[in-house]
Amino acid sequence: MSDNKKSKDLRAMSEADLAERMDELAAEHMKLRFQKATMQLNNTARVGTVRREIARIKTILAERS
Repeated sequence: MSDNKKSKDLRAMSEADLAERMDELAAEHMKLRFQKATMQLNNTARVGTVRREIARIKTILAERS
């Protein structure tokens, strides 16, 4: 899925859905950070992907308020 499509899909979501998705991503980000610290992380690129998606959601929420 391209970045533009992700942004388009996120913009179609309600604020409550975006907040819920951000909570899920924050929990996943913490889990990935712990895996990285304990040398158990296989897909290191996922950390950056999660961070970018959190940033997209924060940007969309800021634009709406």
